[in-house]
Amino acid sequence: MTWNFTTLVKTITFASLKIDLKNKFHHTIVDKVKNLPANWDDLACKNIFLSTNYLKVLEESAPKNMQCFFISIFEKEELVGIAIAQFLDGNQMESFGDRDQCLKTFTRNFAFKNFSSQVLFIGNNMLTGQNAFSFSLSISPIDAINELKKVSQQLEKQLKGERKKIHLTTFKDFTEKEIPLFEEVGFSRFFQFQIQPNMVLDIDKNWHSMDDYVNDLTKKYRDQYKRARKKAVDVEKRKLELEEILASEAHIYELYYHVAKSAPFNTFLLQKNHFSSLKRNLNHDFLFYGYFLNDELIGFNTLIKNGETMDTYFLGYDDKIQREKMLYLNMLYDMIGYSIKKKFKTIIFGRTALEIKSSVGAEPQKMFGYIKHSNPLLQWQMPRIFNSLQPKIDWQKRNPFRED
Repeated sequence: MTWNFTTLVKTITFASLKIDLKNKFHHTIVDKVKNLPANWDDLACKNIFLSTNYLKVLEESAPKNMQCFFISIFEKEELVGIAIAQFLDGNQMESFGDRDQCLKTFTRNFAFKNFSSQVLFIGNNMLTGQNAFSFSLSISPIDAINELKKVSQQLEKQLKGERKKIHLTTFKDFTEKEIPLFEEVGFSRFFQFQIQPNMVLDIDKNWHSMDDYVNDLTKKYRDQYKRARKKAVDVEKRKLELEEILASEAHIYELYYHVAKSAPFNTFLLQKNHFSSLKRNLNHDFLFYGYFLNDELIGFNTLIKNGETMDTYFLGYDDKIQREKMLYLNMLYDMIGYSIKKKFKTIIFGRTALEIKSSVGAEPQKMFGYIKHSNPLLQWQMPRIFNSLQPKIDWQKRNPFRED
């Protein structure tokens, strides 16, 4: 069994957990799935993004500027914790996003490239949410986070030995309820930051079909739903299997890249084989839906089943057709409909396109992290630096549901 991070933050008395950690735990760091302990998946059981099947995807198709590390934590010979870390080299990016062309964006990109482009993440920078680690019940949360700090320090030394300079070390993404644990462990040298929220839709227990969901919308948003569906009446949606993904891989990447380069800020780009690798390794837990107009692929979205949670993943589309057919909004409705039909409890929509996701019912969940610059003088200025690096997005929260 593994412990529930949020529950333990509420219930454990931290003062009773002050244990001498000297020689109590040890860890290994590898970059190949074949070198992981045989019982790794016993601890990853509740999070597909820590499973060996998903780690194989990272091994095969992680972004070219990303190096992944898989961490095993032991108490004597017993595996008590697993974690993932990533080193991201932003200097390998030709562009950080082409959507915004202004002096502020140029200044931000210059600062990022020269002072913050090489980052060590304890966690997964490709996902939103706590997908960094999982621990058994036999290790306390304080011991676990302390050991992860040691792991980050070892990785900093290891990468430095490989002549890879680390500007920043960061732990991400955590909710307000999880933050007290980090404060108890002692992250005083780190700057606590808040990033754009994770948009989350909790499936109402009374929704058994898409009709139930639509009936709970206000008239304004029922009309939005009907208008979107009418716009895309001639668009065909098809679930693609591995062979079909492989056959259209080049075009799929073009559609993905069109969306990615239009983002306000990018730190990585997927490789062309990423979606086929996901399908090959995750099989039925990875869903790829293509959208076709006159039998031509004009867009796609992807979903990953994670227990009772549905995680939305990357997508792509032809922008001109997307606007005409309200394709993105229709994709969101399709994701909701599938999740209701298959009785998922939650949909994780991530931290992009906040307002339109809010218009379909997703609620913003505050997300926090800790960050430390290798230069003490720059660390002192971290609040100002971080705010300058994070793209400012103005959006209005929507309330699409009828009040009882």
